[in-house]
Amino acid sequence: MYNVCMSLSNDQISLIKTKAKEIRIGVIEMLAEAKSGHSAGALGMADIFSTLYFSLLKKEDRLVLSNGHICPVLYSSMASAGIIDKAELKTLRKFGSILQGHPHREFLPSLQTSSGPLGSGLSQAVGMAIADKIDDSNYEKLPKRFVYCMMSDGELDEGQSWEAVMLGAKEKLVNLIAIVDRNNIQIGGSTEEVMPLSPTGASLFDKWKSFNWYVQEIDGHDIQAINDAVIKAQTNLVRPSVIIAHTIPGKGVSFMENRFEWHGIPPGIQNVDGAPKKEKQIEVALQELSI
Repeated sequence: MYNVCMSLSNDQISLIKTKAKEIRIGVIEMLAEAKSGHSAGALGMADIFSTLYFSLLKKEDRLVLSNGHICPVLYSSMASAGIIDKAELKTLRKFGSILQGHPHREFLPSLQTSSGPLGSGLSQAVGMAIADKIDDSNYEKLPKRFVYCMMSDGELDEGQSWEAVMLGAKEKLVNLIAIVDRNNIQIGGSTEEVMPLSPTGASLFDKWKSFNWYVQEIDGHDIQAINDAVIKAQTNLVRPSVIIAHTIPGKGVSFMENRFEWHGIPPGIQNVDGAPKKEKQIEVALQELSI
């Protein structure tokens, strides 16, 4: 049974923040060892993943990572939660590792989906939610489980995302909760320069609302706000939910924050304007995250 009103205690918030820091450190250590992978989005989503794994997710829930390139934050969260061995984190992107560069169910069966092609995750989540709606006799009163779909704002450039948005609304999938990482960057620059998500001046909030979704907009680093938004989404039994979470890409590492250049590279492999020399980047990042 899901809680309909849950205010986190100070101790719970402190635990989730501590876990988020542990998750971020794990992300940097993984990427440093692999010498490849995506830094900015993974660091930016740590607070959301920590809140999900240490407050909200139930055993029966499904988690779909649509923006599969930020999988280091997923793997580090799973390790912090005891789902996988922390020693596995050092094998990221290595041949034969269970931790592929994009999540792959054949390597890691505890995953709900394999992911990588941007824009496809919400379609997968809609399919799961429809199947659960068919199978769940108590669906209209309280779904037995929720399907969470983690998405990036950049992947909203993909038309398939909006096809899934339309179908989710048509089927009134109250068991579907999408969380959009609104960090305003993608690999080629800012989202609004590459492909404006609000070309007419209407906000992204208004855009989702026009498709008949229940929309919330939050600070993606405010633990209580994340928790409250998910609880509200769980108790909305009218339409699918989306939480637009404003995050800082590269959160916790000063030279990475709000820099699109760190979207797709790890620390320690190249010099970037405004950052320490590549030989010092890993050390500085870990020092800052440990404070």
